[in-house]
Amino acid sequence: MNVRKVSVICPVFNEERFIEACIVSIIEQDYPQDMMEILFVDGRSTDKTREIIERYMEEYPFIKLLDNPERIVPYALNKGLAESKGEVIMRLDGHCTYPTNYISELVRYLYQLNADNVGGVWNTQPAKDTPVCQAIALASSHPFGVGGSMHKIGASKIMETDTVPFGCYKREVFEKTGPFDTDLVRNQDDEFNGRLQNLGGKIYLIPQVIINYTARDTLYKMCKMYYQYGLYKPLVNKKLGAPATIRQFFPLVFLLGLVIGGIYSIFSPFILQAYVTVLLLYLFIGLVVGSMGAIRAHQPLLILLMPYVFFNIHLSYGIGYLVGIFNVVFGRSSQVNPNR
Repeated sequence: MNVRKVSVICPVFNEERFIEACIVSIIEQDYPQDMMEILFVDGRSTDKTREIIERYMEEYPFIKLLDNPERIVPYALNKGLAESKGEVIMRLDGHCTYPTNYISELVRYLYQLNADNVGGVWNTQPAKDTPVCQAIALASSHPFGVGGSMHKIGASKIMETDTVPFGCYKREVFEKTGPFDTDLVRNQDDEFNGRLQNLGGKIYLIPQVIINYTARDTLYKMCKMYYQYGLYKPLVNKKLGAPATIRQFFPLVFLLGLVIGGIYSIFSPFILQAYVTVLLLYLFIGLVVGSMGAIRAHQPLLILLMPYVFFNIHLSYGIGYLVGIFNVVFGRSSQVNPNR
């Protein structure tokens, strides 16, 4: 195989709990270190993230640290792009660890499939060994929680898709598309990949490449994340000229059905019956998923937690999406800092 220079760009902010494991997993890659450069782009962390990275820089010269005063991911990605020298651009996340063949496999498939972007699947892990963290991890990787997002729920074969996590791109892709959109605190990968597909680009999911992703450790952080995912989707749709997927509308429909159905059920016994039936079905699905998770994890509390966690995901995303539509229609900025 022709070994190509790879530039890895990894935006970070206050990742001291995870960054060392991430760095070690990169150092242990089976790809030649003299053909890699690792660019950590830090949003001015206030913990020991920078200190940990700098410690590894002393021993591994291919690791570099860049500053991101804007503290937002797309700015970090664009700064990394401007500094990078590689023929292949790979975006990583400091919240994850990667198998030893991660870089070599993705680079191989990038050229074997004549793709423009390839990526692996998430193995979503709980942040802590608690019932709440286990429920968050399970809901974030279950079709009922995140729909048909294949990189989150898993796939059995290599497939063309609309987006992948932490893409591996040919450098020339960015000459066609331009940089990442700095209007998007969240969903910048989705918008970029949508732009790439609109230009005829091909994106493939490689299921045998598995990323260990750590889910959020509290319900508040989970809800905040999904709210922001929903908040930026309408702006992504506006920029792309059309929605990339149908599944993104389901939480919004759920939210509207919850509110409008609740109001109309006051005046109609038929609507009340349908409303209650849907809610009971929703509860039943959550309990079934929780029961299956409880058996696997030997954690009985999951039975009761799963409906609640699913509800929080869908409601947070739906509210964010509704606010995002309002912002797009009335020309208001959605800009928020996810690090706060």
